[in-house]
Amino acid sequence: MSLAMLAGEARPGRVKLGLVGDNIRASRSPALHRICGALSGLEVSYDLYIPPHLGLTFEETFSRCLADGLAGFNVTLPYKERVMRLVEVADPNIARIGAVNAVKPTAEGARGFNTDYSGFISAFRAAFGERKPGIVALIGGGGVGKAIAFALVVLGADEIRVVDRDLPKAEALARALSAAGAARAVAEADVQTAMAGADGAVNGTPLGMTGYPGSPAKDADFAGQSWAFDAVYTPAETLFKRQAEAAGLDFISGYELFFHQGVDAFEIFTGTKVSDLDTLRRRLLLES
Repeated sequence: MSLAMLAGEARPGRVKLGLVGDNIRASRSPALHRICGALSGLEVSYDLYIPPHLGLTFEETFSRCLADGLAGFNVTLPYKERVMRLVEVADPNIARIGAVNAVKPTAEGARGFNTDYSGFISAFRAAFGERKPGIVALIGGGGVGKAIAFALVVLGADEIRVVDRDLPKAEALARALSAAGAARAVAEADVQTAMAGADGAVNGTPLGMTGYPGSPAKDADFAGQSWAFDAVYTPAETLFKRQAEAAGLDFISGYELFFHQGVDAFEIFTGTKVSDLDTLRRRLLLES
């Protein structure tokens, strides 16, 4: 079933979209969705909803998005797991992830989707084709980390080593991955242990994002892996990226996840699939 079929048909003309999160003023999502609209013959507005700045709780902000008549809205840090209580999730894979980053209001209620999950699969395959992830150290078991973890199962990872400062959280995610068919999933107490002997390293934490400086790994942890991915894309140049490239790893930028998850979300929100991704990419870079 296509994303458009899941989301329903697009409304012609003007489409109102939005993003809910705390640290989103630097987000490129408004530009991406507006350009997607222009390429699809739709006039798209895309507004930012920051609960602390609005003086509202997340739940109140969610209700505001519905009241404002948004055709769809994205949800990001720190609300991707919290929003699960407010939406219906039809896809069992997303239900297992336990996090949603895209909400589609319908007459039957708000539906939840996870385009970080589908977007990472697209980004990985665009970079590496049919190459398998191998043994992967996944740092961060929060919303985006969970989505990437389940995507790694689909991509055929040999082993997923989950690291989170909340060890019981990492253990719970490892169990969920095993139940979802992972070849092997384990929780590790520290980054160094998880990255030792791994083929790939994933930063699924906010570290490196504007407002959250740093990296979850040390320079010495990058030794022998072949690829790395950083979920952070604002800024595109992160310490984790510099560390990985200095060690000679093939690197996938968080920008690629941002790009592909955004395209998937736009299709869910509007029922319209953007086919000219090259033009979208060029126009988005011109507006940066």
